[in-house]
Amino acid sequence: MTSEVDPAVVIELVKRYSGGETIESLVAEYPFSYRKVRTALIDAGVALRPPKIRLPPTPPGLVNAYEHGRSIRQVAALYGMSYNQTRNILLAEGVRLRSRGQPKQV
Repeated sequence: MTSEVDPAVVIELVKRYSGGETIESLVAEYPFSYRKVRTALIDAGVALRPPKIRLPPTPPGLVNAYEHGRSIRQVAALYGMSYNQTRNILLAEGVRLRSRGQPKQV
């Protein structure tokens, strides 16, 4: 399928993607669909990065609740979020998670 995209353009796409740009940003600049850019990158042997998980803004008090002894499940229930989403937010905020079943260390 790379035959549909000029080889010089494929080289540029690979260079820019490898430099940190996203497929979405490349699609915004080139007259190709997301699928065509993605396919060109794959055909060129590029290992695609996993999509970034978009997280909602951290609700006030969420980190504090965990750091003061509540479990991730309790915090998730308190804020109406899933366990995984709550865990990912805590990790994104730089919180050091406790071992499973361990109480807060004093």
